Amino acid sequence: MNILVVGTVAFDAIETPFGKTDKIIGGAATYISLAASYFVKPINIISVIGDDFPSEDLLRFKNMGLNLDGLQIKKNEKSFFWSGKYRNDMNTRDTLKTELNVLADFNPIVPEKLKDCDYLMLGNLTPSVQQKVISQLIKRPKLIVMDTMNFWMDTAKEELLKVIAQVDVLTINDEEARQLSGDFSLVSAAKKILGMGPRFLVIKKGEHGALLFHKNDIFYAPALPLEEVFDPTGAGDTFAGGFIGYLAKKNDITFENMKRALIYGSALASFCVEKFGPEKLFDLSDKLITARVSEFINLSQFEMDYFG
Repeated sequence: MNILVVGTVAFDAIETPFGKTDKIIGGAATYISLAASYFVKPINIISVIGDDFPSEDLLRFKNMGLNLDGLQIKKNEKSFFWSGKYRNDMNTRDTLKTELNVLADFNPIVPEKLKDCDYLMLGNLTPSVQQKVISQLIKRPKLIVMDTMNFWMDTAKEELLKVIAQVDVLTINDEEARQLSGDFSLVSAAKKILGMGPRFLVIKKGEHGALLFHKNDIFYAPALPLEEVFDPTGAGDTFAGGFIGYLAKKNDITFENMKRALIYGSALASFCVEKFGPEKLFDLSDKLITARVSEFINLSQFEMDYFG
């Protein structure tokens, strides 16, 4: 099974209560693709960068099994850059600077040999860009997973709803679910959002785990308590990469298998936050991932004697 990932490959500068970085690599497609690469290869990327992006990092991508044929490199232009500062609770952050650069006029082009993808992951981008990618495919993928954010709900809601209607899985956080649906209750919000088109909905709750909805079924995956959390940037994208990567590896998109994919996505995200940027995602092993998944299982597994 092959995966096509659409999203940003970019630079970040991050400050948290535990330290700060200068400009480092980041972007939704970076985190998604690195996480997914632990399950299937190659991971095909559709994105754009400037010629300021380090060639050594592109080589690291290739060594991880990322196919860069769909990565546009604009000469004499700069890559997308975001700078942010996290507050003490690590759940809220302030954007210090956003420079769109090459992303301002990004026109995604899917190479011919990548148009027949099995799994499509639409990272957080302008809904019009996500739509352009879908329209270039020669057939509908077996599964389309989409991530988005409240900014597009504020500025491009009509376009956003058109894309949402075409996907199988929507992943958003709890605040975004409430905004999109107009309901405070996440259960009620999920019902409304599923009525917009997706068959499955994942609501991410950060350090409080994630919820999976499908028809009348609900599954909750806890977040793993960690001793050290250095940087939550990219954790949601890493989760999405682990999620779709596991589904593609098993080639099984039933609700039961999505439960397992939710745990694997959460496990990959728990590694991501242990270092600044995506650095931890370059040096994992199957053994480490399996051990982390076991921690998730032990966290919520128990026996009970029923009354009566």
